[in-house]
Amino acid sequence: MSIERKAIVRGGLGLLAAVVLGVGLLGNFAGSAPVPGEDANRYPNRPVKIIVPVSAGGSADKLARTVAQKLGEKWNQSVVVENQPGGSSAIGNAAVAHARGDGYTLLLAGDALSLNALQPGKLSYDPLRDLRGVTKAVVNPQLLVVRPGLGVRTFQEFVELVRRRPGEISLALPGGAGSLQHLAVELLNERIGAKTNQIPYPGGGPATLDVLGGHVDAMLITLAAATENVRSGKLVALAVTTPYRSKALPDVPTVQEAGLADYTVESWQGFSVPASTPRAIVDRIHRDVVAVLREPDTSALLENLGFTIAASTPEAVDQTVRDDIATYRRVIVSADVQLK
Repeated sequence: MSIERKAIVRGGLGLLAAVVLGVGLLGNFAGSAPVPGEDANRYPNRPVKIIVPVSAGGSADKLARTVAQKLGEKWNQSVVVENQPGGSSAIGNAAVAHARGDGYTLLLAGDALSLNALQPGKLSYDPLRDLRGVTKAVVNPQLLVVRPGLGVRTFQEFVELVRRRPGEISLALPGGAGSLQHLAVELLNERIGAKTNQIPYPGGGPATLDVLGGHVDAMLITLAAATENVRSGKLVALAVTTPYRSKALPDVPTVQEAGLADYTVESWQGFSVPASTPRAIVDRIHRDVVAVLREPDTSALLENLGFTIAASTPEAVDQTVRDDIATYRRVIVSADVQLK
């Protein structure tokens, strides 16, 4: 994810500390020691679990379940998706960080790994020490959508409405307080000179339900989680946060095209495992996940949802987490953000 200008995030990130302090007790840090005797040629010989650290129904969940189904067919084993939302993804992330490093517990990872690392309180895990990347599967823009009844059809009309009614227009944050969406919305608020009323959610599914139900006015969400509702007319898409348009919704302009120069936010999602997982097992998972992502039917399905296939190396995942931690830290310092 790249952020080209300052952003102000007040108070959101700090709420994670109390939630995640105790998670490390689970599994008694089972992932801290190497696992002997694991044979990559025999892997997997029992069911594999993918932990998704947000609620079911969002884009992360769709990606995980698509890959899980394909891996199950390739491996002739059950690949189960388990949602563990909470703490802006920190609970699910910690569960995998402290799992046994045998390749049978995978994490659907993303931007939250870097964002959580900036908490003022101590997390029960270190994303760089306790996890290792498998592949950055996809990159994708965030999409600003509104409920049809709000009466706006363009990004410019939305900005005018927020300026007329500062603090009144409600906007859902599917990733919760301190998430990528939170950072991106604070940047947007700064750029338009007026604030929305941000409401944190534990995932894209429940956030979308409240917008569809007319309880919340707008939402910034991963594009892949909203394409179907936009195409059906249940949500109105106003703009994407990347400097390029999405092939899935080619008629939706970028925020830059709509008038906010240099506004850029791009997120990623992929797979990580406990750091103690043997390299041979990591390489086997990487090879098979990348093969699945590159299957024509899988790539077409994910791209139609709004994802762009990345299929990176394991090292690229860890480097992205490292680089994003540095980027977010610079934004927080330069914007004089007070984390509580």
